[in-house]
Order: sequence, then structure tokens, then C-alpha cells
Amino acid sequence: MAEQTVNLLAQGARCEHFMLPPNGWVPNNSRLPVLVWRGAVDPKGDCAARFEAFFAQNGWPPQWRDSVFDYHHFHSTAHEALGIASGDAELILGGPHGRVIAVSAGDALVLPAGTGHCLLTAGRRFQVVGAYPPGQQWDIRRDAISEAERIAMEALPFPSSDPVAGEDGPLARHWH
Repeated sequence: MAEQTVNLLAQGARCEHFMLPPNGWVPNNSRLPVLVWRGAVDPKGDCAARFEAFFAQNGWPPQWRDSVFDYHHFHSTAHEALGIASGDAELILGGPHGRVIAVSAGDALVLPAGTGHCLLTAGRRFQVVGAYPPGQQWDIRRDAISEAERIAMEALPFPSSDPVAGEDGPLARHWH
């Protein structure tokens, strides 16, 4: 399986990571960094199908193709992988006044549970593939969570592999 993962990963792909502090009602994640893959897949051709294959092969079943909501929200019950299938956009991560990042076709993000995200601007054909670890059902939160919900969020199991690079990917190094 690892050999197939290497074959799907675009040459020159690189992964950045950063932490986001709590931001008002957006908890972000105090233990786990956001991962941003630049150029994870070749942007030519059917990126959506490649991301779906990547995510499925690495244990993150793809669940949808769409955009990112244009309002601040987070998921308290699931970690999330986003593969940019087409177009380009600016996203704000971490809640209102958070960190703005530019993404384009071929990029991918791994957002730990609690990470605020919102679509700021997008080109006409902006499309994303969303995936989640097995057994984690995503919710949409637009308000603060209770202490019990925060404890449950922080107790979510770690995925067994990076949705882009597999078992030995950056997620294993930065999340465990």
C-alpha cells in the first residue's frame, strides 16, 4: 500500500504545519497542528478522483465534493481532510481574524477537530473533496462548545495514517 501512495503523491509535494490558538468561540486544537500539503497531486486532469483514491487508500473515506462554507465553523466530532480538486481560494483558518491561506488545485489540508475554517474568496470552479477518519461523523458548529464537548473532542482517536502520505506521513510525526 505504501508504494501506491508514493506513486500518487506528486513530485515536489511538501507539507507545512502550524498551530492555531483558541479564538473566542472557536476552540481550534491545542494539541494538534493543521497540516497543509502544497502540490499533493498534479493539478492536471481529474484531481477530485485522485484525492478520493488517495484518501480512501490511506484510510480516510471520501464523503463529499463541494466547496467550503462561507461562514466560520468547525467540527467537534471529527478530524477533516480537504483536497482542493479544482480552482483556487483563500480560506481563513482558526476563526474570525484567524490565519488566511491561499489554496489551489492539488493542495490538501488536514484539520484537527475544533479547527475553525471559512471560505473567504474563491475562483469560479473551486471544488473540494472532503474525507474523515472511519467512525468519525462530522458535525457543524457555529458556536462555543461545552467543557464536556471539548473533553470529548480532545479524546477523539488519532487517525492511523496521513490522508495524503499514508502511515509514515507527517500526520504520524506531528499528531502522535
